Amino acid sequence: MKDQFLLIVVMLCCVTPLKSQDWPGWRGADRTDVSHEKGLLKEWPEGGPKQLWTSKKCGVGYSGFAVVKDSLYTMGGYAESTKLICLNTETGDIRWRKDMSENVLENGWGDGPRGTPTVDGDFVYAMSGAGVLVCAKTSDGEIVWSASMRDFGGRTPNWGYTESVLVDGDQVICTPGGRDGAILALNKTNGEKIWQTKDFTDAADYSSLIVAVHNQQRQYIQLTQKSIVGVAANNGSVLWKSSWPGRTAVVPTPIFKDGLVYVSSGYGVGCKLVELGGKEPKEIYENKTMKNQHGGVILIENHLYGYSDNVGWLCQNFKTGDTVWSDRRSLGKGAVACADGMLYCISEDRGEVVLIEASTKGWSEKGRFTLDPESEYRPSRGKRWTHPTIANGKLYLRDQELVFCYDVKANK
Repeated sequence: MKDQFLLIVVMLCCVTPLKSQDWPGWRGADRTDVSHEKGLLKEWPEGGPKQLWTSKKCGVGYSGFAVVKDSLYTMGGYAESTKLICLNTETGDIRWRKDMSENVLENGWGDGPRGTPTVDGDFVYAMSGAGVLVCAKTSDGEIVWSASMRDFGGRTPNWGYTESVLVDGDQVICTPGGRDGAILALNKTNGEKIWQTKDFTDAADYSSLIVAVHNQQRQYIQLTQKSIVGVAANNGSVLWKSSWPGRTAVVPTPIFKDGLVYVSSGYGVGCKLVELGGKEPKEIYENKTMKNQHGGVILIENHLYGYSDNVGWLCQNFKTGDTVWSDRRSLGKGAVACADGMLYCISEDRGEVVLIEASTKGWSEKGRFTLDPESEYRPSRGKRWTHPTIANGKLYLRDQELVFCYDVKANK
């Protein structure tokens, strides 16, 4: 009996408990696309992890997911309107769908919304492809207030507004762009304007803001086609700015660590690292090693991971900009997220989903499957551009109206 008891104790000690974690908005809780969740599968069975459910009712678009407890929030375009949507993460059933805009962005690469909702307490904030920002109750989707980027001088970019708005303290921060001020802060309770950046008037592009603290100064960092910029959180004044030679579209979210800011964009542009200090940051490097179009770049310790155009999947040294390894054969171009030391990659063309180690040693694959079925509404020029989301032991993926949920917990 004593031996059996000891055996049970040993077995329990060997089990790594699942430490669940919500994913309350774009790129997770801190906008790094790195979840701190533990107890997830390190290798998938043949055919991929167990599929729990598929929803076919989320409308068209590329909107990502915010996941808090047992609720998933996203957006979708329907014939009559753009809707904010809440799903039950256990069943995939729709809890509520609410109109957030009568306009549905129309675009040859796919109609509908692009950004990811942001959950803050009892409220969820989201921006449509046409630039309508709403605050809604998480309980039932009732719209508390709404605001249009046009009312603040904004002009809808060619592929629509793709920003996932940032909620920081009492402020909702977004980027209408334009001569009235590129970056805007609204009161999160009532939608009233707090400030707008009169001294920074770049047009809106497709990147989403991050919040950072440097030298005890809280600031918001944004990327446009012309600039990398940091503005004061309390009044929107420009703290620093660095030029950026963007072309066509700049999409990836900036990365901040230890006073360093990293950006990348595609269309042959490349990447840049600057060190903050004064109005003009010091350039550490600018090269074409990482040319990330819109699949995202992830920083893990001192290395960056993402897909670089014409290079393939890439590991890059954060501080030097040098290539550590690259692989263009194992998987096509796509998006990536990270959890429990693993990278979740999805190819935009074929919908292949691959699990690899987040390692500086090279591409080390630990599982693969293909999304099935395919969307009936994705246009020929459209791809599977929604980024993976990992939250509370589940992996969420999207192909237009289809939302997929998989069980990726290691310990059942």
